[in-house]
Amino acid sequence: MEGTHAWYVYMVRCRDGSLYTGVARDPSRRLDEHNGHAAGGARYTRARRPVTLVYTEPATDRASACRREAELKQWPRARKLALIPE
Repeated sequence: MEGTHAWYVYMVRCRDGSLYTGVARDPSRRLDEHNGHAAGGARYTRARRPVTLVYTEPATDRASACRREAELKQWPRARKLALIPE
């Protein structure tokens, strides 16, 4: 992994309890976007604010982060919840 060039797969928990999974270079900046503190953010999370960052996983590059994101999105909710630390 190349320090600042790292990519991350992240998961946020929305106000309604749903989970949103995405990829970003800077998950904390992306969290600010999802919560409306900065421009951007997903349409899904705009209607479910505030959101809380509950999981991050480093990836070596964008392609591997996107593949992992797609994999996690296919998982059932219970399996996703098992990734989130208590």
